[in-house]
Amino acid sequence: MRKRVWIPLTIVAVAALGFFGLGPGYLESSLNRVDGKPLAPISAEARALHKTLQIVDLHSDTLMWDRDLLKQADRGHEDLPRLQGGNVALQLFSSVTKSPRGQNYDGNTGDTDNITPLVVAQLQPPRTWTSLLQRSLYHSEKLDRAVAGSSGALGKVDSAASLDALIAARASGAADKRPVGAMLTIEGLQNLEGKIENLDRLYAAGFRMAGLTHFFDNDVAGSMHGVKKGGLTPLGRKAIAAMEDKGMIVDIAHCSHQCVSEILDMARRPVVSSHGGVQATCKVNRNLTDEEIRGVARTGGVVGIGYWDAAVCDTDPRAAARAMKHVKDLVGVQYVALGSDYDGATTVRFDTGQLVQVTQALLDEGFTPDEIRAVMGGNALRVIRAGLVPLAQLKPEQMQQQ
Repeated sequence: MRKRVWIPLTIVAVAALGFFGLGPGYLESSLNRVDGKPLAPISAEARALHKTLQIVDLHSDTLMWDRDLLKQADRGHEDLPRLQGGNVALQLFSSVTKSPRGQNYDGNTGDTDNITPLVVAQLQPPRTWTSLLQRSLYHSEKLDRAVAGSSGALGKVDSAASLDALIAARASGAADKRPVGAMLTIEGLQNLEGKIENLDRLYAAGFRMAGLTHFFDNDVAGSMHGVKKGGLTPLGRKAIAAMEDKGMIVDIAHCSHQCVSEILDMARRPVVSSHGGVQATCKVNRNLTDEEIRGVARTGGVVGIGYWDAAVCDTDPRAAARAMKHVKDLVGVQYVALGSDYDGATTVRFDTGQLVQVTQALLDEGFTPDEIRAVMGGNALRVIRAGLVPLAQLKPEQMQQQ
């Protein structure tokens, strides 16, 4: 009898160990990959230039995973040691709260969710198991704990003043002691849970950028990967107006074409596309058309180019550089930025510690050192610094030029 009891208990225990203990790490290792293909040799010019850059990455999903941000991991694409190794000045960390099963670029409903099993398996607080808002608030708390435990190596950026303080600290410190800034963003405003007042709670938690949609249509807007792929809802229009008033940057990544058009028509401030590619060099439905690129430029915003195959149709750094060159040639180098989508279930050629690969690729594509400074971070810093200021505090010359 005793043996009959222990056998099923042992099976349950082993299954629980796999689900709660080993499962999340195995899943991340299988989804966030570096493909191991050959990398280009790095020239002395690229190495020297890279050390002088203020690098900004507009999008990563690292906070979704159960890892210590302060320790270098043997999986994934990004953590503080690798950010320091890549000379990153500011990393924007996204809060991913929901993604559909069978996720694809063509059409998904919001009826299922891959994130719920992940948050349970990672033993996140029970409040995050059923609430998308609480998942984002937990991500904010997770980043705050990392900042507090970093001895000044990681600093939270949530205002123009804190951004300026970060840049000043990096300028005055030794090359191997430069602090890294961290700013919170949102991947899909389904975490509002239908209530515009929840935007206040997210702002109070430090979120300063938000994309309206992710891989499905929500009650704010249509997604490029949704079913209806419609435009803004009344709640979506309220959210954009409130974000612009507060000093939260509007992100069009993952929005349907109709959604992008309507955002660009109503925008009073610079708009960004935080991570993706361009149709001209990689004809994938999530990528921006030339007219959409021109629209972002008209607002004074930036287009963040990623490094994974579905964004640039390859993992070679030169593919990302070619997409950046297209934006430069179309509207000007001042509208180009980086948007890696690291740790976002992507396969890449290089992790954030190897970002000198992008510097080399841009040199190989004919970018000048000053253009590379702009692309690697200068443009994003300009847009973020202005975007963090509440609308009522802006000077007339800081407003976007339509």
